[in-house]
Amino acid sequence: MMKVVALISGGKDSCYNMMQCVAAGHRIVALANLRPAHTDELDSYMYQTVGHQAIELYAEAMDLPLYRHTIQGSSLDTSRNYSETEGDEVEDLYQLLHLVKEKECVEAVSVGAIMSDYQRVRVENVCSRLHLQPLAYLWHRNQESLLHEMISSDLHAILIKVAALGLDPEKHLGKSLADMEPYLKKLSEKYGVNICGEGGEYETFTLDCPLFKKKIVIDAAETVIHSADAFAPVGYLRFTKMHTEKKTGDLVAGALPHGSCPCQKAIDKMTEELEYADQAEDNPCKFTSNSDLSCQGGHEILPSVSQRSSRGFQWISGISGLQSEDTGIEGQTLAAFKMLQKELESRCLAVKNIILVHLYVRSMQDFVALNEVYKQHFTTNPPARVCVQAPLPAGHLLQMDCLLHNRPEHLEESRFCPREALHVQSLSHWAPANIGPYSQALRVNKEVFCAGQIALVPCTLQLLQGPLLHHKVPGHLAG
Repeated sequence: MMKVVALISGGKDSCYNMMQCVAAGHRIVALANLRPAHTDELDSYMYQTVGHQAIELYAEAMDLPLYRHTIQGSSLDTSRNYSETEGDEVEDLYQLLHLVKEKECVEAVSVGAIMSDYQRVRVENVCSRLHLQPLAYLWHRNQESLLHEMISSDLHAILIKVAALGLDPEKHLGKSLADMEPYLKKLSEKYGVNICGEGGEYETFTLDCPLFKKKIVIDAAETVIHSADAFAPVGYLRFTKMHTEKKTGDLVAGALPHGSCPCQKAIDKMTEELEYADQAEDNPCKFTSNSDLSCQGGHEILPSVSQRSSRGFQWISGISGLQSEDTGIEGQTLAAFKMLQKELESRCLAVKNIILVHLYVRSMQDFVALNEVYKQHFTTNPPARVCVQAPLPAGHLLQMDCLLHNRPEHLEESRFCPREALHVQSLSHWAPANIGPYSQALRVNKEVFCAGQIALVPCTLQLLQGPLLHHKVPGHLAG
């Protein structure tokens, strides 16, 4: 269980992710919100600000401390991979969470992102700098089933902004999410509208949920037309009067989301499929590896370099740290990287050209200590990595084989596609967060290079228990 600060906008997503955090056994101890300075709605890639007038009531409704910070920055670094940028609105989030961590000793951050890589990357950047664990349990969930799940879990929200074809400020603002669900489904089928509003089609404000000790009541609001477009008018509600009311009944009983964990549903489905496959298989095959690792030869390993392919790929293999005077894992890892750096420089290459690392270790007991040194040599979006325990020669504690990529000389720069990384660090129901300094996958043009993955339940990062374990390939494998 972790102590969690919940980033709240007032919308359904941030609220429902809090419910998911509670369902996962974590404890919400504080709320955090970023508000605009002198306007109802800020032109921001990161934050929902419509309805900010009622955010103070969240603290009263949940009986929790609320930390707020005024957004002073703007969207300066809009690249795929964010880096610390003075004056960017992301740094306002850093300042806010830094304060909350100091005051409340939180360990994790609840984030309501569903599809936006832009938001996820920036929140993960801030959390990484503050050594906080992001919790994004809605990430990449099916939007239609997720919306229905929210409504079925007694989350009561209203539309407070509309900005899409088929949505009319005069008709739909103030409508409950439950009443709008069938219509939103029709818009999704007819026009491709994101049913959860992930494309900015609409925004919501949550008035009640099982975590609230009091419900929020909007007494008065006015409609503001931001754009009177004939096909897709944009409008929002400005709350002018609101209050909270006490609730009755058992609050705890309804605090968990409706239905079972999505991870468990996927595991159950895989188990059924494997059991069916076992029954249908008449002649089970035994899979063995034909590879002969050079590291089994019992002699000192010298680096070998393959020819560069026509598409720009090249291997540097046999990187070890045996030459280190320090015979421990830290010393050998440092020595291995010095050897790697020397090989790269001699070929006018750099660490940024590495896209995949095969890492062999004598003992997985060295995994944590090795990672402490390893991560110092990679920054944003490190290479994908497969780490296996292997019978290395006497004295060798590790060996690295690195796949590199650089633009082929014959390929015009305008036709060269830079690499793309999948480097998810949030806990979610979608896929396991990385447990080391590696990316889950890197794509170079049409080729995708994946990291090793052990059988972890994504939302808990606990090893999978049960029948599926009997189907794994023997051996020790990690990212």
